[in-house]
Amino acid sequence: MRDNAVLVIGGGIAGIQAALDVANRGITVYLVEKSPSIGGRMAQLDKTFPTMDCSICILAPKMIECFRHPNIKLLTYSEVKETTGSAGNFVVKVLKKPRFVDVDKCTGCGECTEKCPVRVSSEFDMGMGKRKAVFMVFPQAVPRVAVIDKDSCLFFQKGICKICEKFCQAHAINFDQKPEEITLNVSSIILATGLESWNPASITEYGYKRYENVLLSLEFERLINASGPTRGELLRPSDGKKPRTITFVQCVGSRSEKNGFPYCSSVCCMYATKEAILVREHNPECTVHILYMDLRVFGKRFQEFVTRAKEEWGVNYVNGRASAIIEDPVTGNLLVRYENIAEGKIEELCTDLVVLCPALIPREDNRILAKNLNLELDSYGFLKTKDQLLMPVETIVDGIFVCGYCQSPKDISESVTQASAAANKASEIAATPRPR
Repeated sequence: MRDNAVLVIGGGIAGIQAALDVANRGITVYLVEKSPSIGGRMAQLDKTFPTMDCSICILAPKMIECFRHPNIKLLTYSEVKETTGSAGNFVVKVLKKPRFVDVDKCTGCGECTEKCPVRVSSEFDMGMGKRKAVFMVFPQAVPRVAVIDKDSCLFFQKGICKICEKFCQAHAINFDQKPEEITLNVSSIILATGLESWNPASITEYGYKRYENVLLSLEFERLINASGPTRGELLRPSDGKKPRTITFVQCVGSRSEKNGFPYCSSVCCMYATKEAILVREHNPECTVHILYMDLRVFGKRFQEFVTRAKEEWGVNYVNGRASAIIEDPVTGNLLVRYENIAEGKIEELCTDLVVLCPALIPREDNRILAKNLNLELDSYGFLKTKDQLLMPVETIVDGIFVCGYCQSPKDISESVTQASAAANKASEIAATPRPR
């Protein structure tokens, strides 16, 4: 008789919590993450609401605990390719992509990154900053091991350079690494694939990607973050000046049948409030407007958070629906034209910077995983459960569970709670003795 392992797919905060909960029960966990580091979206955030605690200060200890836990096997830079079997006996094929850096030898000193001559847009900084061709995703990356981006590396593209190999004292660079397929036998599976931010460039009247001073909320998070491209100094992308007025536009693409996301993304009103407070902390003289259709904040602590934003930080909430954003080509300043919902008339706001809060959507990975695992998706692409209220973590396939934003819109605290619920269910199956 034996205990069986559990597979967790997705290394964001929900996946990390699920893995820790299962591992603390003495059960082996395989945590598969697509990127070179665990951490997910939470690692990109500056602060969390409503407590305004440092996001990475909460996340990093959990990442380290996950890395050091004797029952957790991290498979970063890896993807699930095929799954067969049933509850208690799933056979999973995982493709481990080559880092071209030896995980056992790399010390994370950063010498290779410093010497690399190639600079490309940083995905972690949402394209607002630069990274090297050999890099660590972010300073607190786990595992603390570099990875070489084959698409931008001069050796792979032109057969020249190898500077990283020359300066690596640990001799960790290995350009001959190949993809590796690993077969796992697990009793249950937890999906925690997280979310994506919708690209609103198709809403041409908002000018995203046409006007430099129109940003997405996640881009703004990186701009105001101390580890971001400006080291936390709030500057306009167009001219590097400090904005005197910032306007947040809510429900960009969400709650809209036209754009295909009629649901509320759940967290936008709260994170816009958080970001508005951060603006006022950085520059008390900056005026901040939040343009909203309906202010959807639930629970006493969230209501109090908004009240504090209004009364203590002077955030101006405007009940309106944005219709157009127009740029002054000389100054780069923006004019936000909107419908005043209460009075039913068109009004305008002059602002230096606009932050769009777009629909948060499930990752495209959900469709691939759903096909491989015989799961169902709802009409919006979220992984469907047996009953959203009574069985919110159980999928239609026994032994496969879901948690976090891939199941439905929710904030970090809800994702963590649901991760623990999924871990409990998965552990029940894993702890059931089975014949050899």
